[in-house]
Amino acid sequence: MNTLRVELGARAYDIHIGQGLLRSPGIWSALPLGQDVLIVSDDNVAAHYSETVEHALAGHNAALHVVTPGEQTKQLSEVARVIDQLVAHGARRDATLLALGGGVVGDLSGFAAACYMRGIDFVQLPTSLLAQVDSSVGGKTGVNHPAGKNLIGAFHQPAAVIIDTDTLTTLPDRELSAGLAEVIKTALLADGAFFDWLENNMVALRAREPEALATAIRRCCEIKAAVVARDEREAGERMLLNLGHTFGHAIEKVTGYSQWLHGEAVGTGLVMAAHLSALRGELSETAVHRVASVVEAANLPLNTHGLTPSALREAMGHDKKFKHGQTRFILLRELGQAWVCEDVDSVMLDNCLESFCA
Repeated sequence: MNTLRVELGARAYDIHIGQGLLRSPGIWSALPLGQDVLIVSDDNVAAHYSETVEHALAGHNAALHVVTPGEQTKQLSEVARVIDQLVAHGARRDATLLALGGGVVGDLSGFAAACYMRGIDFVQLPTSLLAQVDSSVGGKTGVNHPAGKNLIGAFHQPAAVIIDTDTLTTLPDRELSAGLAEVIKTALLADGAFFDWLENNMVALRAREPEALATAIRRCCEIKAAVVARDEREAGERMLLNLGHTFGHAIEKVTGYSQWLHGEAVGTGLVMAAHLSALRGELSETAVHRVASVVEAANLPLNTHGLTPSALREAMGHDKKFKHGQTRFILLRELGQAWVCEDVDSVMLDNCLESFCA
């Protein structure tokens, strides 16, 4: 087992990474659990792992709340249902909420925990690669609004993150690829050597080789933990973690959060961000080709065929990074070095969008 620390003073917490952790008595005995515990999961994940978690909670007043899988579950009405369950369960201020699932469950559960009694503890038990390498770490919680993705939410750090890599054995191939998009993103924004490693190990990652997955998960968590420790509330550096997301969130919104997985949209968004960087003269065409090649090797889409540039531009206007009439983009100066750009030329952006929508 590897343990990393997210250094946030009084809100600091550990990330535990290893095989079989959900079945480990030592892990559960060390967790800061209240007497009242609510497990939130989705239908797919609960079928595999809820019994294991419930068994580990013997002696606690535990209950299970199951939601429908998918991005469309990330809405205020579902937060209200989780809170209703906490009330019905008699959960007190020292209760703990366990988020057992992927990014949707983690975001939804974390926001419910932030709201209930003005904030109760929650523990992330991520079961998807995307959640393990990204969304379970850092305390971003929230739900979507018809106007845009993640417009409603709060920063609420987990009490701990338990990453059991054995859960990836039951992850569908499409979901695995979606998680690899966030792995590629992390390498692109902060670690060129890690990107080189991904180019050489993508076959092993898609084959779910345990050593390769553990290496990728650990490196992503190291990078994100360091960024979050320096900029918890996204005042500056943490914004770089949104590389590919301005394009990706627009794709998700235009398609009604129902056709593309989040990671698929981010994967295409990474290629679009690299292309826009090249149009601005800040990234070589060779580097753009390398980004596209590794995204394709992860079995992720490379274009937005069927969508229109105008629809994507309109969706970008509701992005959380929109400021003073400008959409801010995370772009690349080189593979492993990202930056925040606030002055993208509208004609250049249109050219970028048209090349991916054609």
